[in-house]
This record gives sequence, structure tokens and C-alpha cells, in this order.
Amino acid sequence: MTTSIVVGYTATETGADALALGVRLARSTRRRLHVLVVLPDEGGSTAAAGTELGHEGVLQGQAKQWLDAAAESIPADVQHTPHVWVHDSFAEGLVLAGEELDAGLIVVGAANGATVGLHRMGSVAQALLHSSPIPVALAPAGFAHREDADAPISRVTAAIGSRPGADVLLDAAVALSASSGATLRLVSLVAFDVPRGLDLQTIRLVSTAHGDDVLARAEMELPSGVRAELERAPGDTVEHAIEQLSWLPGELILVGSSRLAQPRRLFLGSTAAKMLDVIPVPMIVVPRTRAADTP
Repeated sequence: MTTSIVVGYTATETGADALALGVRLARSTRRRLHVLVVLPDEGGSTAAAGTELGHEGVLQGQAKQWLDAAAESIPADVQHTPHVWVHDSFAEGLVLAGEELDAGLIVVGAANGATVGLHRMGSVAQALLHSSPIPVALAPAGFAHREDADAPISRVTAAIGSRPGADVLLDAAVALSASSGATLRLVSLVAFDVPRGLDLQTIRLVSTAHGDDVLARAEMELPSGVRAELERAPGDTVEHAIEQLSWLPGELILVGSSRLAQPRRLFLGSTAAKMLDVIPVPMIVVPRTRAADTP
């Protein structure tokens, strides 16, 4: 059972968005928040392997000032710890910190220049989404300034298909709904997973049967009082189907990583990448295998 959430922080709008999402997630699930600044290695110190820095150094001092300023925006009821790490790679530093701090999520913001309200992957997010063993949460651009930024999680949407990893994604969505008390909405994408050449009626039958099975499983695993619902995304393409969905203030979506991913590693597949372009809420990308699945 993971106990914390790690935010990759910078003193920028991107960092503010990541911090705001980290606060929402930590507050809703009652986990400790670790706010992490990763500095580049300048002297070949042992800290490059991922250990925390001491108090010396101008950069370290500046980073601590950034963290002090960031702490002022964190509500008093959210337990949080600031960290300054040094590593050649910001993304790898976040992963190492996440593993050491028993993190269930790594949170980052959108790239500079992203359209407000939407996602755009920067270099750190791209690196994480192609290598992290820990689920990654992506904050859309401008998230820190949204009216619902400090709202609790209202609903957890999971985009469920039939490809390998769907069961792990469902487990993650159920766990998040259970810990936050938020409604679980299951969106069936099976119609986009079935082999080509099947007639429309067959596709509908497959989609209906799969959706009903997944809903029944979720309802069995959720605690009393937490509701699950099923929605079949209409549309000819993944993007069109997702665009037709409605979103609640405080909502977020979970998607799985590609079947091409290595065990216990993320790899953003084409379906999730297409969804990123049209989803206006935070997205969590989940590795397709559990630790126990690793050979």
C-alpha cells in the first residue's frame, strides 16, 4: 500500500499546476504530499544518484526558497514535506524519489505554451510516460487557476478497453474511488479494441457484454456507499468518443499504458496520446502490470 504522492515542482506556472493537482489528490486520499525540486548535478557529488542535498550551495538555497513559497499554498490539513534532490535527469530524479518515498503517484504539469485547460507533454512528462514504474498524473495547463482547483475528487473516470493491462487499470480506478469516496465512471472503449472486419452488431454485443462484466466487478470491489456507473463512449474515433463525454468539476480520468510497455513501466500508447489532446481534466496513466506480474 503506497502512502504518498510526489510532485515534480518548479517555480513556474507548470509547477503551480502540478502542485495544485498534487494537493487535490493528497487531500482526497489522505496521503502525504512530497514536493520535490530536482536540481542538475554540477559537481559530480554522490547526490547525483538521487540522495537529498544538504544546506550548502546557492542553487540549493534558491530551491528551498521556492519550496517555502510553494508551502504557503498548501492547506493546513495536507501533510507535506519539501525536498531538494540533485540528478542529471529531472524525470529520473522524480522516479528515484518516488520509489524511496513509497509514492503511488508522480504529478507533473503541462509543457510551457500549452492551451489553457488542455494537456501538452513537456520533456519531463514524456520521459516519465515512457519509463516510470509509478503511475503518472498530468495536470492540464492553467489547472492552478481553475475554480475547481481546490475541489475534492468528484468522480473518477476510467477508460476501460479489453487489451492487456485493463484489469490493472480497473483495480487502480477502484482503489482511487474507494479512498476518495468519489463515484467511479467506467467508459467502455472496447469498440476501438476489437479486431477489424467485425460487423457493427457484433461490436455492440462485445462492447455491451464487456462493459456489464467490468461494472459488476467494480461494484463488488467498491465499499458500501461508493457508486459505480457505466458509460459507452459514442463516436467513430477515440478522440470523437472522448469529446462527447461530459465532465464534472473535480473529475479526473485514468488510462492504461501501451501493451508495448516493458513490465512495470509506462509507455504512452496511441490511444492515450490521442485522448490527451481532447481531455480537459487531469489524467493519470497507469502501468499495465503490477509488481507481482514482473517475471
